[in-house]
Amino acid sequence: MNMRPNVETFIGCNCDYDDADIVLYGAPFDSTTSYRPGARFGSAAMRHESFGLETYSPYLDRDLTDCRIFDSGDLELCFGNAESALADIQLHATRILDDGKFPLMLGGEHLVTLGAVRALLSRFPDLHILHFDAHADLRDDYLGATLSHACVMRRCYDLLGDGRIHQFCIRSGDREEFRFAKEHTDLHPFGFSGLDSLTEALAAQNTPVYFTLDLDCLDPSVLPGTGTPEAGGVGFPALLDAIRLVCRTRVVGADLNELAPLLDASGASTATACKILRELLLLLAPLP
Repeated sequence: MNMRPNVETFIGCNCDYDDADIVLYGAPFDSTTSYRPGARFGSAAMRHESFGLETYSPYLDRDLTDCRIFDSGDLELCFGNAESALADIQLHATRILDDGKFPLMLGGEHLVTLGAVRALLSRFPDLHILHFDAHADLRDDYLGATLSHACVMRRCYDLLGDGRIHQFCIRSGDREEFRFAKEHTDLHPFGFSGLDSLTEALAAQNTPVYFTLDLDCLDPSVLPGTGTPEAGGVGFPALLDAIRLVCRTRVVGADLNELAPLLDASGASTATACKILRELLLLLAPLP
């Protein structure tokens, strides 16, 4: 009888690293969360609860067991120093890119996206960001902190500049954030209007895209287990359709964040997040 270490991965994501096309990694960080903490537990919960999910998707007629995906587990991040955590995320994403693989990060709060974007931008200087979220995340600072999940898209804007951040489902932010967005980002509030034409244009130009998915873009009736729930979000079928559109573009990196599993004792939020991740992985993975 062969004994093996008890290492938990997301279901179906147990390929060897050398053979993998996609590398999952967790960024369990929520030190700048402005309302309800707990997103640091999101990635581990998704791995654990994924075994209540089938590897097969009837939406796509594809199966995770046919894909080459490696789960590298959670990073050990410094909770007391946001810049240190971002540097570790950037280093890990850079290694994945250097090895010719696709980095897919599981948050954590949304600030973790900045570390991954820094890594991708060094490889793809013409990078664009597709951002699904309830919140604009365009504050210049939050209570004096410039590194906050409320500021993550503003910090990404500092790196990318005008017209390269495309925001959908946004329905919350202060007045200055919406004014800033009208001048500097491509804002599509409340839903996915305009996503079809945008993704068609990005695909035609072969533009490298980083896709960041904050789960609170979903209505809290669908996913209440998140730190800053915001009424008026989209439903699960609409989100799946939108993810399919995004994956028509040249996506070079992605993340899924802001699941706070302990805030939904039913487990429904984690189960929903797992299903979204399965569909995203299957859409990003090369066909066997």
